[in-house]
This record gives sequence, structure tokens and C-alpha cells, in this order.
Amino acid sequence: QMSRLDKFKALLPKSNIVFYRKPITVVRGEKQFLYDADGKKYLDMFAGIVTVSVGHCHPKVNSALKSQVDKLWHTTCIYNTEPVLEYANALTAKLPEHLSVCFFTNSGSEANDLALALVRLHTGRFDVLSMRNGYHGMTQAVMGCTNLGTWKQPMPAGLGVLKAMNADPYAGPWGGKRCRDSPVDSISRDCACKPGQCEAGDKYLNQFAETLRFDFPAASGPAGYIVESIQGVGGTTQFPKNFLPAAFDAVHAKGGLCIADEVQTGFGRLGSHFWGFQANNTKPDIVTMAKGIGNGFPMGAVVTTPEIAASFGKALYFNTYGGNPMASVVGKAVLDVIEEEGLQKNCDVVGTHFLKSLVALKNPKIGDVRGKGLMIGVEMIDEEGKPLAAQRSGDVFEAIKDAGILVGKGGINGNVLRIKPPMCITKEDADRTVAAIDKALKDSKP
Repeated sequence: QMSRLDKFKALLPKSNIVFYRKPITVVRGEKQFLYDADGKKYLDMFAGIVTVSVGHCHPKVNSALKSQVDKLWHTTCIYNTEPVLEYANALTAKLPEHLSVCFFTNSGSEANDLALALVRLHTGRFDVLSMRNGYHGMTQAVMGCTNLGTWKQPMPAGLGVLKAMNADPYAGPWGGKRCRDSPVDSISRDCACKPGQCEAGDKYLNQFAETLRFDFPAASGPAGYIVESIQGVGGTTQFPKNFLPAAFDAVHAKGGLCIADEVQTGFGRLGSHFWGFQANNTKPDIVTMAKGIGNGFPMGAVVTTPEIAASFGKALYFNTYGGNPMASVVGKAVLDVIEEEGLQKNCDVVGTHFLKSLVALKNPKIGDVRGKGLMIGVEMIDEEGKPLAAQRSGDVFEAIKDAGILVGKGGINGNVLRIKPPMCITKEDADRTVAAIDKALKDSKP
């Protein structure tokens, strides 16, 4: 008789990423905790890949869904429903005034795919710009904007996508302690900047300008620029503080549109602001969102201006499940819980404590701690300061799991611990996680 694990292996694609050498089977979740098939309790510090925003099986969200299930499951957007109208109204109230039209989708990949179509139709151009080390999804169209080789299939994908140099103050050629919008300064390089200046940011911006100058027609420019406020899958990579506002200005000056990918950074996770683009002081033309939007319910959205949305009037468009009544009531309940329970503030307070506690470890195998709010990355290094090798990173990852804590991993080398928990965690949860990471790194042997 086949074991449960053997059945998973036989029935699901081998390309599926399954964490851990001895994978766990999750059967139940409550707030920031998960339980496996053997009854073991885990502190969830990855939230289903930055998706469970307000906590597993939150009673208010569950109640909203249960109520809607008995009323109406589905009609598609050929009919109007009250839930989608109420949700669109609540969602746009969280955004700047110019962003007022919602397209609803089923995932972040689909939202970014749609955003690419919108910028191309609106500008009449085709080529778009993205950042190396960025991740924007896995549809064939948007895979070209996903610039991590570990996620790119060997097939034609993303025709017309050009890549700008990644503005990474830690791993890139320029950067220093004060480059990033983070409560902690863990980069060993000091800044050579004068007051009010960011030398590293200026150098990365010069490279960005070179890309616009050499890779796009002189008479026009890109259709659009798609970028994460903080790169998620790429290892919680933050740009210099002056980079994105100037990059947006450069694209706008060329007549292009700017897409803020808020799939991982939205809905209060960064603490200081509800959206990452607000923390970066940028004004996007399109915002894409998913993951935390539904606390695990499969949904996403593209929000843009009426003028850009009208570009889709050149042909018929609809999305079978976009704006589904069940998804809409879930999305509205998530917004309510974030507000009622002060979860954005909790991200700020607990996240800052978390980041400072990680830096205070002074563990020699931690090369960098970065992030903001409850979007945190821990870069692991070896005794020579190089990225920790895959086998050793795996050892650390397994040890943290064995301590009853689930974290993610990312970065092109797979050596960055990604900490993006449900936004309801406590300082005690953070302290427990910091201690587990410290022990696992100290126990790691060459």
C-alpha cells in the first residue's frame, strides 16, 4: 500500500516545489499556527508564501464566506452583484484617488499578465521593462518579467520584456548602511554619501537611464515598467531609497506607464504604509495585488485609472471568476479585520522588534538582515562571506522546521530565509523564531 507521501509524488507534478527533505502534510490552521497530519503544531512564519494576511481561518473572514456560500456562489461579471460592488468600493478607498477602476482576477500571475496587456494597449507600444532578480508570476506572458533563472522554463516566454540592472545595495556593486528604508542597517559597507544624497542610488539610476536610452526606441520608450516595492522571491531585496521615485519619473518622461506589483508588499504588511509604493513615495499608473488580498482565498486584482481601463474597450473582455461573490466578501472581510485589529500597526511594531533582534544576534553566518514591517529577509553566508551553500542552507532550513517553526527561502542562491508571517504574530513569536534561527546557524557545520 502506498504511503501518503508516495501518493503525493505520484499524483502531483514533480516540478512542484515541496519544502523539506521530509515534507509535512498540513491539515489545520489557526491564526499564526499550523498543524500537520501527525498533530504537531508549527509557528507559521511564511503564511502560505506571504498570503495568509490576517491569520489562518480567521473567524470573521470564515463567517463572511459561510454566509455568502448559502446565498450565491457564482454569476460571472455578465451580471452585477452587491458583493463585488461593495468590495470594489472598499478597495479603491484604500488607494490614491486616481486609481479607481478594478479588474478582478484569480491570482497575482494573472493580475500581472493583465497589467502588461493594459500598458501595451494604452500606449500602443510593446516592449516593457522589469528588474533583474524580480518575480512577477509564471504565466507564459509574464514569465519574461520574472528574472530569476531558477523560475524560468526553457521555452519562449515574455517576448518584448527588457531587464534593468537590479539596484541591490547588499549584493550589487554599490551600496551602504543607509541606503534602504529599513529599521536596521546591517550592511557592512559604509555609505560615502553627503547629506541628502545617495551615491549608490544615483549610480543604479544611471544604469537604469542607460537601459532606457540604449534598449528602447529613441522616439518613444517602454510601454511600461513593472516592479515590486520590495523583491519577494528574490530574497526580500530592497532598493536604495531614492531609486524607485526617480525610476518612475524616468519612465513617465518617456511616455511609459508604471506598474506597482503589490502582490507581496500590499495590505499593510510593511507597517508604515498600506501599500509599498506609498512607502517608496511613487505614483503608479497600475497596481496589481493578490496573496494577502484574500487571506488564502484564490483572488487577485488590477486597479488603474479610468483612462487606462478604457483601453480594453477595443474588444470584449471578461474574467469568468473575477469578482466572484465569495471572493468579494472574503476580500471585504480581510480589509475590515486589518482595520479593526490594527494589523498594519502590529506589522510596524513587531516587525521592527523582529529586525532589530536578528541584527542583535551578531551571528557570523548572517550576512545581511533586511526588510520592513513583517517582510523580512535573512541572508546566510559561510565562513568566507560567500552565500551559504545549498546543502548547508538546507540543513539550517530543516533545523528551524524541526524546532516547530516554518520559514520560507528565496534568492537566486536559495540562501535567504524569508520571514513573512500572518500579520497577527506577537513579539514572543518573533523572539522564538530569532532563537531558532540563531541555534540552527550555530549548529551548521562546514
